Amino acid sequence: MDLKIAARMIAVLAIGAAMIAAVAALREAGSEDNAPATRLRDPGGEPANTELVRCRDLGMAAADDAACLKAWAEKRRRFLGAPPESAQP
Repeated sequence: MDLKIAARMIAVLAIGAAMIAAVAALREAGSEDNAPATRLRDPGGEPANTELVRCRDLGMAAADDAACLKAWAEKRRRFLGAPPESAQP
């Protein structure tokens, strides 16, 4: 057998093995994606997060919901680091 042909066969086998390993790693990583979905559904902990999840589930109707508007305003305030509205002059 020619040395060039043997080198090409080894290269093809190495690339094939690398592709199989990559597919296996992606398949294992894909199974972990189910856990965050349940966490988003039931955030637990902070009541504000529960309200935001409820607003998300309402869809477009949340734009007219006073509780959702209040929850979004509080989330923006906390994210931006602004003082509460009652403390502003």
